[in-house]
Amino acid sequence: MPTPSPSNSPQYNVKPADYKDVFAARQSYTQHTDPCEQAAKASLSCMDRNDYNRDNCMDFFQAYRDCKKAWLEQRREDRRAGRPTPI
Repeated sequence: MPTPSPSNSPQYNVKPADYKDVFAARQSYTQHTDPCEQAAKASLSCMDRNDYNRDNCMDFFQAYRDCKKAWLEQRREDRRAGRPTPI
């Protein structure tokens, strides 16, 4: 499955990829497998474009935090509902 490039819009990166799909696509997953990888790459790309001026990339950092929060909540809900989670 090809990985799309990080978006120049932080809002695109707020929703995490379905973690089950992310884990299934990898031959082996570890604690470092991250459904919010695109949001992380987008924030680093923003830093590169802005000569590492953190203030210009705050929207990207917030999008990453929002993505991680949504991902963790998704996993909690799956566990509460008795659905299996990969990790």
